[in-house]
Amino acid sequence: MKVLLVNGSPHKNGCTHTALCEVGRALNRNEIDTDIFWIGVKPIAGCTGCHACDKKGKCVFNDTVNEFLDIAGDYDGFVFGTPVHWGGVCGGMTSFLDRAFYADLRGGGNRFLLKPVASVISARRAGTTATWDQINKYFALMQMPIISSRYWTIVHGAKPSEVERDIEGMQTMRILGKNMAYFLKCKDVAMKMGISLPEQEQVEYTNFIH
Repeated sequence: MKVLLVNGSPHKNGCTHTALCEVGRALNRNEIDTDIFWIGVKPIAGCTGCHACDKKGKCVFNDTVNEFLDIAGDYDGFVFGTPVHWGGVCGGMTSFLDRAFYADLRGGGNRFLLKPVASVISARRAGTTATWDQINKYFALMQMPIISSRYWTIVHGAKPSEVERDIEGMQTMRILGKNMAYFLKCKDVAMKMGISLPEQEQVEYTNFIH
């Protein structure tokens, strides 16, 4: 089983990366493999509502979003990390999530259907709970079971060394990793016992987004 840790920060090895790595180590200790996907620093266009994804199954803009979609189906779970920018999810990550999930949803990719997911929020000081609320709405819309921890999945610090000293925050990351590993193992047992995923109904998208 594999979990993809998605780093939405413009800083590849910054605070968000530090928190994601702590989640990853907990997953690894519980026999779950992990990889990190960094969305990078190139500008990411927002969704234009062109609906080309209906037929293509991916976004019309061929950038890091499609690179992610190309591999997303190979993973059993996801952790999306973002720093707080202006009291919310950072701009690049917002555009990334808008297009990745919209293209999968409209294109029928089912890369994320009922796969466990969690968010990791990094901030110097404030805006964390608003960001946590914002990003988790994406996952609820995509029918992804949201994995929780003992506290909100948030770390504080202006640089990685400060995040590492956030004792409660780092513990929250480890508990998150262990909880996700447990969920994945339970799901694996269920599938082996012949318990299939719920039957899906066709959704009418006429008035759905854009």
